[in-house]
Amino acid sequence: MILFPAIDLKDGQCVRLVRGLMEEATVFNDDPAAQARAFEQAGFEYIHLVDLNGAFAGHPVNAGAVEAILNAISIPAQLGGGIRDLATIEMWLDKGIRRVIIGTAAVKNPALVIDACARFPGRIAVGLDAKGGRVATEGWAEVSDLTVLDMARRFEDAGVAAIIYTDIDRDGVLGGLNIEATVALANAISIPVIASGGLSSIEDIRALIAANCKGLEGAISGRALYDGRLDPKEAIALLKGAA
Repeated sequence: MILFPAIDLKDGQCVRLVRGLMEEATVFNDDPAAQARAFEQAGFEYIHLVDLNGAFAGHPVNAGAVEAILNAISIPAQLGGGIRDLATIEMWLDKGIRRVIIGTAAVKNPALVIDACARFPGRIAVGLDAKGGRVATEGWAEVSDLTVLDMARRFEDAGVAAIIYTDIDRDGVLGGLNIEATVALANAISIPVIASGGLSSIEDIRALIAANCKGLEGAISGRALYDGRLDPKEAIALLKGAA
């Protein structure tokens, strides 16, 4: 499994939110590129990026910060936030993003995911963010009637590289991953699943390993890394030892 350190971008800064609320942003670094380099130097092998402003605006907003990060690291990065059309997907892939994450557009325009997967095999992920078990969109500002499983099953044969499943109620509050729901989703579909939202300590890593779920590709960690609650070397070593 892969542990993805998260860099969430708001107004060009590296921040963490609480349950997706923009007004609850804590700035952890004014230099996202430096933060990305630090993550690579700590031993991480893949970085998770989110353009928070872009998620609300519906188009890229923190492009400058993303490009600076790409120029600063040699490891791959995946990016979500404000990616709503093929032109934007192609633009980011051309700039060096390894995997593009489609969130809101996957719910509102599923055909985009299918088309993108056909054009860019292995490079399209879908972000499914759940609030009370229902999929949220528009930077988590709107909640649909669709369950995460209903949505995920729509893309079973599309060639989606991964589903990033975020429990919004746990995001940024260090309450622990929703491992039960994540494993249930991973066992119900053939697409690899990445856990997100609430990872708080090394115990979450141990619980992911103990779940022994082949459908889990890994987990995303944000605030726990920035707060020092999760030691990168310990977590990475634990995951490699379980591989």
